Amino acid sequence: MKLSNSTYDLLKWIAQIFLPAFTTFYGVIGAVCDIPYTQEAITIMIAFDTFLGALLGISSEQYNKDKEDK
Repeated sequence: MKLSNSTYDLLKWIAQIFLPAFTTFYGVIGAVCDIPYTQEAITIMIAFDTFLGALLGISSEQYNKDKEDK
């Protein structure tokens, strides 16, 4: 499956900017307000961000490889 440039750019922004910032924000608010399961939620968000980053890295590598082959 190929991603359009705009979809790739959006997913990259989510993985590199939004999710780390939101995870930090949620972690701080969760700790201050004593929200249950904050640590578990942070762990899940970090795991998802890592997964998304890996998929985007593979996609980028494949795109660059295809570009070189042409």
